[in-house]
Amino acid sequence: MQLHPLKFTPISKYRIWGGNKLNTLLNKGFEGEMNGESWEISDVKGDETLVSEGLFAGKSLKQLSQEFKEKLLGNKVYKAFGDEFPLLIKFIDAEKPLSIQVHPHDEIAKERHDTFGKNEMWYVMNADNDAEIIVGFKKELDKKSYLQCLENNQILEVLNTVKTKAGDAFNIPTGRVHAIGAGVLLAEIQQTSDITYRIYDYNRVDAQTGKERELHNELALDVITFEVEDSYKTTYETAENTSNKLIHTPYFKSNVLIVTDVISKDYSQIDSFVIYICTEGFVKIAADNEIYQLAMGETILIPASVKKLQILPEKDSKVIEVYL
Repeated sequence: MQLHPLKFTPISKYRIWGGNKLNTLLNKGFEGEMNGESWEISDVKGDETLVSEGLFAGKSLKQLSQEFKEKLLGNKVYKAFGDEFPLLIKFIDAEKPLSIQVHPHDEIAKERHDTFGKNEMWYVMNADNDAEIIVGFKKELDKKSYLQCLENNQILEVLNTVKTKAGDAFNIPTGRVHAIGAGVLLAEIQQTSDITYRIYDYNRVDAQTGKERELHNELALDVITFEVEDSYKTTYETAENTSNKLIHTPYFKSNVLIVTDVISKDYSQIDSFVIYICTEGFVKIAADNEIYQLAMGETILIPASVKKLQILPEKDSKVIEVYL
């Protein structure tokens, strides 16, 4: 049976800070309130996404990885990761600010949690006026001065805050303290991991549990990178109908495609699956004599065995292209 481009049924995640933009802007149709995350493509244990349509409808990402191996993942990816799909793709709607947090790298995550670390990136799709992102520190700290800020409830005073708008992109490597601010809707590309160390959570009480959420300051202390960067926002080109380099790391590569005309793609040389995330507009994907629709807020996985395809715009659109 030949693999084809795969769309999955998203998994909704309640979050204390979640809102309703996943439904109102991305048409997810989730039930309930405070839907903070839509897990689009996931191989996290217990949260494996299922194919929503086509020959493989109902099969999980894990089942497909086990069955098709390098045909799904690519030879180099399968050699590195085996049946474990290496990326997790989400949409995140922060009606309220997220906790101040940090993620561990692979070695610590493996030792403490038997999982991958969590390098990630954000692409902002929608932002309220004056919406902000917290990323990194304003000034250089060491462990002693950092702990003093925590103890004196002054951590927010030393964090770097950036005004944000649609189209902004941020690299969030492990060790970098960060938080999504209120009023931000974004796409997140990350390693397959659900490990987060919370540092500060505004003393909030979760309505579902009636308790403050757990903090992980002892675990976080060995993870945090205190160096200050000149800028945390990624700059990139915006040429039409080509792959503009966005954020490339050892863990994933991402490009922005501004689609105003037909784009022909040949992935023969990359030896990897490809993921498309539609962040604006509506496109069609033509592959192996079939057409697949992709609207804003939808994600599709192109197996490594599908080497050539075309992207056809129904209207001016933006697509994030992701691969290893």
